[in-house]
Amino acid sequence: MKILYIDCGISGIAGDMSLAAFTELGVDLSVVEKKLRSVIQEEFSLSTKKVVKKGIASTELIINTEEEKHSHRHYTHIKKAIEESELDQPEKETALKMFEVIGKAEAKIHDSTLEKVHFHEVGGVDSMIDIIGTAIAYHTLNIEKVVCTPVAAGNGYIKIAHGLYPVPAPATLEILKDIPLRETNVQTELTTPTGAAIVRTLANDFGPMPSMKVREIGYGAGTKDFMSHPNVVRFVIGEQ
Repeated sequence: MKILYIDCGISGIAGDMSLAAFTELGVDLSVVEKKLRSVIQEEFSLSTKKVVKKGIASTELIINTEEEKHSHRHYTHIKKAIEESELDQPEKETALKMFEVIGKAEAKIHDSTLEKVHFHEVGGVDSMIDIIGTAIAYHTLNIEKVVCTPVAAGNGYIKIAHGLYPVPAPATLEILKDIPLRETNVQTELTTPTGAAIVRTLANDFGPMPSMKVREIGYGAGTKDFMSHPNVVRFVIGEQ
């Protein structure tokens, strides 16, 4: 059995960190980008750069787009674009599930419906790339099971489109219901709604690393830097 172990117990998880970690596991970013172009009509380009986070060499995802950051899109528009794309059916289903998870959380928080909800932070090209790209990358590796650590979500407050919100952001916390969280004193957002949706959609189990032979290790870097720990998510591929 091929297992993916997601280690997000130190610095949480975000969509860009996930896709970056997958590239270190051998996923070809150019293949992901080509598939994404059948979903996203706006101009964009993807690249990566090597960075060192508190002594750990890792990969950071670079997204270039002229679209205004945090553009708004309705769930129904994103759903239609995915359904009409050239993605393989399993890729479509996983990407749709991730957006549905976020959409249901946003709808509950804002007293709306899944059909009417519009995304702020996750409605832009960058977030679509993070989520759909992660779904594509995941299916590239033929993973059979996903185990995840308890999630480090963060603390404090964050400024978003609606104003000053507590961390974890309400949508993030809603997505993480019934998922074990790890205590941390870091006063910032560690896990984003996209990261939470990835964990919610992919993980079959939560806990320590399972018994397996480790084959590949990938570190996906976040953009922030912390004094106390490396801002990376670690993806481990193993065989049981």
